[in-house]
Amino acid sequence: MAEAQNIPVGSTTAGSIAVAAESTVATRMSAPPSFDVADFPVPHGREEEWRFTPLERLRGLHDGTAVAADGGVTVEVTAPEGVTVETVGRDDARIGKAGTPVDRVAAQAFSSFEKASVVSVPKETVLSEPIRITVQGQGGTAYGHQIVELGAFAEAVVVIDHAGDAVLAANVDYLIGDGAKLTVVSVQDWDDKAVHVAQHNALVGRDASFKSVVVTFGGDVVRLHPRVRYAGPGGEAELFGLYFTDKGQHQEHRLLVDHNAPHCKSNAVYKGALQGDDAHAVWIGDVVIRASAEGTDTYEMNRNLVLTDGARVDSVPNLEIETGEIAGAGHASATGRFDDEQLFYLMARGIPETEARRLVVRGFFAELVQQIGLPDVEQRLLAKIEAELETVS
Repeated sequence: MAEAQNIPVGSTTAGSIAVAAESTVATRMSAPPSFDVADFPVPHGREEEWRFTPLERLRGLHDGTAVAADGGVTVEVTAPEGVTVETVGRDDARIGKAGTPVDRVAAQAFSSFEKASVVSVPKETVLSEPIRITVQGQGGTAYGHQIVELGAFAEAVVVIDHAGDAVLAANVDYLIGDGAKLTVVSVQDWDDKAVHVAQHNALVGRDASFKSVVVTFGGDVVRLHPRVRYAGPGGEAELFGLYFTDKGQHQEHRLLVDHNAPHCKSNAVYKGALQGDDAHAVWIGDVVIRASAEGTDTYEMNRNLVLTDGARVDSVPNLEIETGEIAGAGHASATGRFDDEQLFYLMARGIPETEARRLVVRGFFAELVQQIGLPDVEQRLLAKIEAELETVS
């Protein structure tokens, strides 16, 4: 059933399976949701949900001392014909429908944004070209809210690119209609000093499917909180992620899949590579199976490859199960260095050690890059991985 693998000294991991007594019990990794920032105390770093995060590097996003929003990012949307792109006020009924903030930064972002960007795909529309959203940092502070909405039986691919320098707190909502199919590729390729904290909320309709591919390279601190829940039975969610954590960077991905409807599926696979002193990656994977979610089939896995000394990984998979009537549930976590046998095999066939290491890392990430399905994006990310490997000593 559940699996939690041991990892080497220098990294930490934990895994647990808990059977909750009541369906109202929230996952132990999350605070009670609220749109009001006042409902969340200022974190001090001792809280379970904040203990891995370097609060002093969040530039005041967590305690209200961040500089007031000064237009620190620009957002551009390129969409195929038939897609509606609009800017709406805070009173739009779709805002907050996908999920409620679960930490103080997400609540601060919700309380502080002025206008939301909404991208809508009409029902039964199948797009042949992706929707591309570019978020470009301009060196300031910003609070954002983005909504992607698919009507029933629509199909779309959305690419969200983050680049430049900014201090950004945001909420991103995905509303996926019954029978619809949405793939989202979110790329964090910030400049070295950027701070990005965001909550991603996906509401998956009846018999709908949602695929998320989160790619994190740049930034000083990046903390992302992808969350999934279901609006009806038969929904499927695939959560993929890859991250390359460099010297001094903190990259944190905190997933929650809330199986609140019967006969739904989820699969989460995140992989990371780390190099350099004080490179720190955090992966938290929470799956909650409610008492009403009979027939659930879920699995989550995290793998980390440490390329140099001085890097640290914290990997924590968790399951909370309220019913025994499930199809399957499990988790796995592992962290390690290069496989010496793989390197020896390649070098014995005349491949130089540097090139052999690159091949191992490319192979490590290959299955996740292939999930993107867009050749131009895949090639760009592979080139970025190659560039990161150039700095490995």
